[in-house]
Amino acid sequence: MKVHVETSPALPLVTILAGFRGGTVLDPPGKEGLTRIAMRMIRRGTGKRTAMQIESDVDRIGADLGEHAGASSSSVSMDVIRRSLDAGVELLCDVLGAPSFDEAELGKLLREAESEIVEARNNDRGLCVRAFRRTLFEGHPFGRRSSGTIDSLRRITRQDVVDQVGKLVTRDNLVLAFAGDVDADTAARAAERISAALPDRAAAPRVIPDPAPPAGRRLVFVDKPNRTQTQIVIGGLGTSAHDDDHVPLLVASTVLGGTFTSRLMKEVRSKRGWSYGASSSLPVDVCREAFMVWTHPAAADASACVALELDLLEAWRANGVTARELAFAKRYLIRSHAFEVDTPSKRVQRRFATDLFDLPQDYYDRFLRRVEETTLEAANEAIRRRIDTERMVVAITGTFGEIGEAVAAAIPGVKEPAVMAFDQE
Repeated sequence: MKVHVETSPALPLVTILAGFRGGTVLDPPGKEGLTRIAMRMIRRGTGKRTAMQIESDVDRIGADLGEHAGASSSSVSMDVIRRSLDAGVELLCDVLGAPSFDEAELGKLLREAESEIVEARNNDRGLCVRAFRRTLFEGHPFGRRSSGTIDSLRRITRQDVVDQVGKLVTRDNLVLAFAGDVDADTAARAAERISAALPDRAAAPRVIPDPAPPAGRRLVFVDKPNRTQTQIVIGGLGTSAHDDDHVPLLVASTVLGGTFTSRLMKEVRSKRGWSYGASSSLPVDVCREAFMVWTHPAAADASACVALELDLLEAWRANGVTARELAFAKRYLIRSHAFEVDTPSKRVQRRFATDLFDLPQDYYDRFLRRVEETTLEAANEAIRRRIDTERMVVAITGTFGEIGEAVAAAIPGVKEPAVMAFDQE
């Protein structure tokens, strides 16, 4: 069991994070959404408390309880006032160690999850990102929908939920973190209580291979009626945190779309006024993740915006970044770093994530030094090595009948566009 502690008496508040190595990648085919349902069910009743009593106890002790199911990890978090720490730990032990999996509560939760899927159809950006990831990670666990589909949710049984919690919530799979008004000894005692409450059995192995890049350029169009504005995501595979060129690529990506004065913002927003926001991102996980560029132009500007973004990406890859751009990006990352570590919970979250995602143990400790050490040659070589503009996915939410042909024509070499209805699961 890994336990991380970040002590700060500034506020009488304690954050507890309990993480487990495994997430929605463990969902069986045809039962997507199971892990998310399983993690939400653990607060829907225990042997001692009903779901209503759990919520009442959370309020009574001045706490906040949450759960999360990501692709490769799952977690439960609690914020509790310091004088109620013992009561908070006791409640967390009960929730993690003795869920009752009440059948009636499961039925209510599954109906809620179905409603959330229907509600998500109103989120054009979410639809676009989901289509992008489904296409980029086709055949890979990262391409599956974490919330599942209405059909997959209706296949989930109580025994499925029991089994899924059994695969994840175990003593040897636990990572714990404490932050705030708590010292190391108090945290250690709380950690022992939480660990002792969990079953002592082997967790399901987490095996996630690196994804394969897409074959050529692909366009996926989420067709939604009456869209005067679009959402566009363009990208391909990025890097793993274990790659030597990960930080150099991150610095180079900051030049492209990481600041208010980045190339994307200058060209898309400042010069042309096509999109209020324009950015690039390079997330990390247990294996190679996506590199993404995001904009949201008006429908009338969508095809021109796609063409411009592809041109910017090709120029970025072919010519790299300049020494001046690199210096600015490095200063920005170093100076803005203070906002990444300005609270004890943020600081402990970094060590917590290191264990959950199997990152290099010095990933965060040496991050700023690696930024400082990034040379122009290293940044530009990282772009050339990792970014393949001929093997990218373009995803867009809009009205296909109005702009679909123009968008496809703006993407040289694109295959036949894949068109999906916005309510397609």
